[in-house]
This record gives sequence, C-alpha cells and structure tokens, in this order.
Amino acid sequence: MASTRQAGRRTPRREYVEATHTSVVVAGILVAVGGWSGLIWLLSNTLPTVPNRWVFYALLQIALTGTALPFVRFLNQRFSRERGLFLRPGVLVRQATWVGLFGTTCAWLRIPRLLSVPLAIVIALALIAIEALLRLRERAAWRPE
Repeated sequence: MASTRQAGRRTPRREYVEATHTSVVVAGILVAVGGWSGLIWLLSNTLPTVPNRWVFYALLQIALTGTALPFVRFLNQRFSRERGLFLRPGVLVRQATWVGLFGTTCAWLRIPRLLSVPLAIVIALALIAIEALLRLRERAAWRPE
C-alpha cells in the first residue's frame, strides 16, 4: 500500500527532470523539423556540388539527431534505472548525436559505394562501446550531494 502511494507522488527532483527532458525533446523536434526542411530544400533546389554536399551532411546530422532525441528519451526512460530520473539532458543529446553521426557516416560511405552491412555493424558497435564507456565513467564519478 505504501509503495502505491509513493509511486503516485511526484518529488521535486522528478518534476525537474521531467521538465528538462520535455524541453530537450521539444527542442529536438524543432531541430528535426528545421533539418528535414533544409534537406528537402537543398535536394530540390541545388546541384550536388562539393559545398552543397557538405551542407547535405550537416543538415542530415541535424535532422537525424533531432529525430532520434524523442526516441532516445523514451528508451532511457523505459529501460534505465529509476526511469531515467538521474539522467542529465546532456546525455540524451549526446546519445541522439551518436545516432545522427551513425546515419551521416553511413551516407558518407555510401557515395563511393564503400558501405556494407558488416562495416555498418562495426561502426554501430564502436559508437555503442564509446557511449557505454562514457556512461560507465559518469556513473563512477563521485558527486557529493
């Protein structure tokens, strides 16, 4: 009975984290809309010259990062300890940036036809390993509160 009462109560920490995570997700949606509209404009109105390719990669990175941000927040809230209560918003942005970097790298390797499924898996595993080591370092850091 006591656990159901505690589960229904909102602590100030939980309200703060939910508010910051919500603002990060809203910002991610706005960034995604800007990135995808920029990509649509770029693909429909320009020729594929070298500077436009760099703009394509930058807009693709922005669009994929913004698109991945709500999903990253959902996965962290669903599968992490304490329902993501102690997760800083910067971690959400960093993890979404890894998704954008993976997509941009795959697009970059696709142009000279160098991308293969094993290479994409190796790149994904490398990015996952980097994120796991960063999360391990953050968890091991001592923060007096």
